[in-house]
Amino acid sequence: MTSDVIEDSAERLFTEFRRKVRSAEVLSAAVEKMLRVMQFTGKVSVVVQNGRVLKSGYEEGYFRQSWDVMTES
Repeated sequence: MTSDVIEDSAERLFTEFRRKVRSAEVLSAAVEKMLRVMQFTGKVSVVVQNGRVLKSGYEEGYFRQSWDVMTES
């Protein structure tokens, strides 16, 4: 019976993890707020193995013009 409880708990945790990944809730709220304030347009990557962060990094966006500026030409 104890293994059923552990399996159910692990399944719920994994389901919540998948939901957060799908809804882009992987970063902490503080980092997300900072990126929004900076108007960061690049990509943030995090590599996790066995529950530990192995590597993280970012790639800056090269095309920062807004659609309105691009269509005025």
